[in-house]
Formats: sequence, structure tokens, C-alpha cells
Amino acid sequence: MFVTEALAEEAKPAAGAEGHATPAAAGDATHSEVGVAGEAEHGGTFPPFDSSTYASQILWLALTFGFFYWFLKKVILPRLGDILSTRESRIAKDLAEAEKMKLEADASVAAYEQELASAKAKSADIATKAANAAKEEAAVKRKSAEGLLDKKLAEAEGKIADIKARGMKDVGRIAEDTATAIIKQLTGVSVSGSDIASAVKSVKG
Repeated sequence: MFVTEALAEEAKPAAGAEGHATPAAAGDATHSEVGVAGEAEHGGTFPPFDSSTYASQILWLALTFGFFYWFLKKVILPRLGDILSTRESRIAKDLAEAEKMKLEADASVAAYEQELASAKAKSADIATKAANAAKEEAAVKRKSAEGLLDKKLAEAEGKIADIKARGMKDVGRIAEDTATAIIKQLTGVSVSGSDIASAVKSVKG
């Protein structure tokens, strides 16, 4: 209402000398009237602290809180719940996978240790068998060498006995010939070989 009157006052021609208000004066009057009217309407207090507006303020506060609560319940909280549920399931899955990998690693370590122990046992068994085989082979070779040595010794002893027998035979014949020649040279008598042989044998005996 006051704005309309101000516009009407501005539309009137200025008549400064005849006592009519100028546009600037009219504008000042309008602003002063509006300010007075506003102050009169609100009683000169800040609107949020005006008791006459408490009901509307409480209504808007309730509406705003209700909308905010509905927005939290229908939009924010479900999304947060989904995010937390997804993260929780992912963490549980990662933990289960880690536990599975740990069990597999433990099983691999146990299998490796078992294989290592088995390999050590096999290597020890192989070493023992090889040592025993080497000992047996050495014993067989030693027996074979001893048998071959005994055989060669026996052959040598046989050859020595043969040589000795032949030597003794030759010695007897030489002794018979020598004795016959000596007797003939000393006595001039020829003695039979049988007598000389019996005499040499009696000397040997």
C-alpha cells in the first residue's frame, strides 16, 4: 500500500514553490513511512525473537526436521548400511581367503618337511646300503685275491718242489758219475753203476 502511494507521488509533477513535495522528498517520506510501518508491524524486535512468529517457526522447524529425518532414513542411512555391509562382507571374504591361504601354506610347509625328512631317510638308507655293498665287494675282492695268492703260492711251491726233485735227481746222477770216475782213477777198477747208485742212495739216506 505504501509502495503504491510512493509511486503515485513520484508520478505527480514537482511543484516546489507551491508547497508540493519534490520526488526526493516524496521518496524520503515513503521510506520513512515504510520503516515506521515495518517497525510498527514487528513491534521493533528481531523477527526470530518475535513471540508472534513462534508458531510458524516451530512449524517450519518441525517440517525441516521431519524432512531431514526422512531423507536420512530413506537415502543416507540405507546407502551407509549398504556400504558398511559391502565392506564387512569384503573384509570377511578377505579374512577367509587369508585363512585359507595360511592353511594351504601350512600344509605346503608340512608336506615339504615330510618330503625333506623322507629324502634324508632315503639318502641315509642309500648311503648305508652303498657302504655295506662296498664292504661286501671289498671282502669278495679280498677273498678272491687271497685265493689267487694261495693258488700262486701253491703253484710256486709245486714248481720249487719239482725243481728241487729234478736238482736232487741230477745231483745223484752226478754223484754216481763222480764216484765211478774217482774209484776208477784210484783203483783202476771199473765199478758197476748199480753198486755206485746203491752207495749214493745209502749216503743220501
